[in-house]
Amino acid sequence: ASFMTKTVQYQNELHKFLIWDTAGQERFRALAPMYYRGSAAAIIVYDITKEETFSTLKNWVKELRQHGPPNIVVAIAGNKCDLIDVREVMERDAKDYADSIHAIFVETSAKNAININELFIEISRRIPSTDTNPPCGGKGFKLRRQPSEPRRSCC
Repeated sequence: ASFMTKTVQYQNELHKFLIWDTAGQERFRALAPMYYRGSAAAIIVYDITKEETFSTLKNWVKELRQHGPPNIVVAIAGNKCDLIDVREVMERDAKDYADSIHAIFVETSAKNAININELFIEISRRIPSTDTNPPCGGKGFKLRRQPSEPRRSCC
């Protein structure tokens, strides 16, 4: 599994996404609860050029719904939309499935950076706000200090 972060500015908040990419590998299934425990959102990705990845995605969704946080925002991303000439999963089928589970749906291309930022912005839109005291008149914004790394010293 690989790990990365992405920070998205949405309204007056910064949303920091901690991304664990398991590439859908079966060997990570037992570790999955560790990845999504306490998560506000999950993106489940399939390859539009491989029907079996869409079938596998449905198993991951079932796992997430059974064992994940109850209010988690789920997004379904059909990757490799730049390869529509070898498509095996129809966009309509994927969209219908996403609608049936109340998930965000978008087709993306990681290679060409298509709809990647839009996906994170839509997820940010659906994550409940942590700002319980909005500024007067909607002007200005609330700054929150991100926790710094603990300082370590020797001796």
